[in-house]
Amino acid sequence: MNRKEWPAGVVLPLLATVAAMAAFQVGAAFAKSLFPAIGPEGAATLRLGLGAVMLLAIARPWRAWPASAPLLPLLGLGVSVAVVILAFYMAIERLPLGLAIALQFLGPLGVAVFGSRRWSDLAWAILAAAGVWLLVGMGAPGAALDLVGIGWALVAAAAWATYILCGRVASVAFGRSTAALSVAIAALLVLPVGVHEAGAELLSPALIPMALLVALMSTAVPFSLELYAMPRMPARTFAVFTSLEPAFGVLSGLFLLQERLDVAQIGGVTAVVAAAAGAAWSSAGHSAVAEAPPT
Repeated sequence: MNRKEWPAGVVLPLLATVAAMAAFQVGAAFAKSLFPAIGPEGAATLRLGLGAVMLLAIARPWRAWPASAPLLPLLGLGVSVAVVILAFYMAIERLPLGLAIALQFLGPLGVAVFGSRRWSDLAWAILAAAGVWLLVGMGAPGAALDLVGIGWALVAAAAWATYILCGRVASVAFGRSTAALSVAIAALLVLPVGVHEAGAELLSPALIPMALLVALMSTAVPFSLELYAMPRMPARTFAVFTSLEPAFGVLSGLFLLQERLDVAQIGGVTAVVAAAAGAAWSSAGHSAVAEAPPT
């Protein structure tokens, strides 16, 4: 690579990846502001529904529907997107944003570690376990963390792992349309839950502007940036950079929601970030498309 090609060839994709992560977490912070009115279920419904409309308008998957398309992996991907977003929103209702996203990162971290046959990757699992202990075992003496919130974050982690496994199959067949189709399926699955919990409040004119902003920041903007960045950088580099997601969650929670973590919890987030980055760097041959975070 020569000097003339370097800025556009490397810097712009990296900046796009960082901007996508920031958009995801800012969108999550904005979504939390909807919880008092429609709860996490309603916020997830609006985010997925409006996000699906935006992504379908961008991707228009009906123009190039693959022959003999593998519908089962696509359905599994849609189910996992529905669960991961709903569970994540249920988690951040009870937990600080940075802590919830760090726990959620155990899903892709587990896929990277357990998919490896090298004993050296055990170190990353141990580092992640130490980070989790700092997050939930030692943080905030006298102020116990919400166990239900932790449980929802772990459900989101398991769903994210399923998202990766299904996404690797579905993305081969559906390509750039995978995100739009999976989010559309997720929107249909979550809709009854949102209607049951929030009812007619989902259509409140006062909420639509913020809901549109959440869908834009959580779906259209980051997915568009990632689709630009992923073909232009090595999958390993993309995976390492997305490992910074919990750090962006901490910053979004601090500046947008005034959520503060203590020193031990910040150390836990740092350990999880380091473990995820290390596992991503040492894992070879994985598709970056499927490892993009759905939140």
